[in-house]
Amino acid sequence: MRAALLQIAVRPDEPVAERRDRVAALVREQHTADLVLLPELWTVGAFAFDTFRERAESLDGPTALAMGEAAAAARVWLHAGSIIERGVGDALYNTSLVFAPDGTPHRTYRKIHRFGFDRGEATLLARGEETVTAVLDGPGTAGLTAGLATCYDLRFPEQFRLLVDAGAELFLVPAGWPAVRRAHWSLLARARAVESQAYVLACGTAGTHAGVEQAGHSVVVDPWGEVLAEAGPGEETLVVDLDPAFVAKSRAEFPALRDRVLGVPTPR
Repeated sequence: MRAALLQIAVRPDEPVAERRDRVAALVREQHTADLVLLPELWTVGAFAFDTFRERAESLDGPTALAMGEAAAAARVWLHAGSIIERGVGDALYNTSLVFAPDGTPHRTYRKIHRFGFDRGEATLLARGEETVTAVLDGPGTAGLTAGLATCYDLRFPEQFRLLVDAGAELFLVPAGWPAVRRAHWSLLARARAVESQAYVLACGTAGTHAGVEQAGHSVVVDPWGEVLAEAGPGEETLVVDLDPAFVAKSRAEFPALRDRVLGVPTPR
């Protein structure tokens, strides 16, 4: 299976419509890939909180339409990163969009863990309520089950355990991770891969969002925790070939997941 991670630079001087067209063209170029992954909130910038409400979209808005058409043109599974979704009433969500190779919407995932503590995303956006998996049917993707998570979710292993229990064999993690905590980004991506014995495809942004320098360094990690490919700090397309059978092989040869102990009583 060939995966392409598009580490998009979000520049404040680039209009959203122009960036959307530019990214759609990049997706269309990935016709040799089976799976393409974009970063979190690449249309608006993950830290551009003041623009969230103004730039919110529906699930059939301009970004979804452009990404569906690009996926169909390239004939790829496309995780189109995330948008600020305008929900019912005043609710806003950080929502990931996954498209099938024919361009039809396949899954959406509303980010569960919102970053910012008492400000930013944590106060502006509603929380997602469900973990989500997506079965990637097709000759290249071999019917692998992908677990969906977004950026700050990477710090919460409980969510990834639930995804493993739901059958996840690889994790797709778009992000807008700040450069100041880049070491955590790499460490957590490897940790989630090792503990789950699954591939982790983590795609970040480049550039600067509302004055916050982005980490870049998108990374692909295999079920043993080996880094198969890693980007630099700038805009870059990271292409890597994965062996879908390696997940089952790793879990069979080192069956750690079988030894999980659930329901341990809380210490007194």
